[in-house]
Amino acid sequence: MFSIRFPAFSPGNRKSKIQNLKWGRIVALGFALALVVSVAQAQQPGKIFRIGFLDNSTASGSAVLVDAFRQELKNLGWIERKNIAIEYRFAEQVERVPELAAELVHLKVDLIVAAGRAAGIAAKSATTSVPVVMTSFPDPVGAGLVASLARPGGNVTGVSSLTSELNSKRLEILKDAIPNLARVGYLEQAGGPVGDLTVKDLRAAAPVLKLKLEEVETKADAKGLESVFRTAKQKQIGAMMIGGGRTFFAERKRIVKLAGQYRLPAIYPQKPFVDEGGLMSYGADFDDLFRRAAVYVDKILKGAKPADLPVQQATKFEFVINLKAAKQIGLTIPNRVLERANRVIK
Repeated sequence: MFSIRFPAFSPGNRKSKIQNLKWGRIVALGFALALVVSVAQAQQPGKIFRIGFLDNSTASGSAVLVDAFRQELKNLGWIERKNIAIEYRFAEQVERVPELAAELVHLKVDLIVAAGRAAGIAAKSATTSVPVVMTSFPDPVGAGLVASLARPGGNVTGVSSLTSELNSKRLEILKDAIPNLARVGYLEQAGGPVGDLTVKDLRAAAPVLKLKLEEVETKADAKGLESVFRTAKQKQIGAMMIGGGRTFFAERKRIVKLAGQYRLPAIYPQKPFVDEGGLMSYGADFDDLFRRAAVYVDKILKGAKPADLPVQQATKFEFVINLKAAKQIGLTIPNRVLERANRVIK
């Protein structure tokens, strides 16, 4: 059995209770105000990061790759006009790339995405402090962009396309597809950077395959490309290899059309050329490279340093053959070559 004892009433007790109630109300009010402020701050928009997107080529020519990049950013929680703003700069002419790189640095962007060789080199030259993410650089160590793949050591990191290393493989595919092939034209971008790095493997591989390599430079415009294919036909070049320049990628429809018009077998560095009607392609999956570049952007915007993020190399490769295109130019591709393809368009 228990009992409850009430304290004896006194004026002093009553005064104490009133003071306690006042203090309780003050504390409660303060807590409520703090909660309101906290909610209000949480609802305020955070920082909008500015990303500079520098591309050697054209907006229309790069659209498919830019879409892959933006979609992956969205998957990672980065939405344009919500928490990122992207400043797009498409050079269209390689000579303009350094100017546009300097412009992005002047805008004080938080990061630069460099699509292509010229863009990577220009971004590296323009700044040593703004992080730079490569989307598809062929040989970043050889070009001096990074100290090594494992330890970039500076403000540049990203993804390597291995374009240079794959050139000799493309040449081998051409020889297998056209057994009596003797002369191959290699189309490269006039005025483009690191040209020697791009073709060094080709120059070594051609004699081994008993092929004569004709290196041809041109600007990626209608006049230059028309002249190249016309001259190749006149010189009895048996097949063409198209270099991996971003401006050539942008002009892939025109290049594929000219190859068909002059009935020249051609191998391309990326699948979208074959999607446009080209004969064959062997190279890295560029959609995948641009998606992986978005992952680097995500890490850097969250505080990672480029110097601490190893450069990744391409891991997905595609060999695609278009039998429709082969039929149009009267070429029969041996079965042993068809069997090696990841995809055959019939």
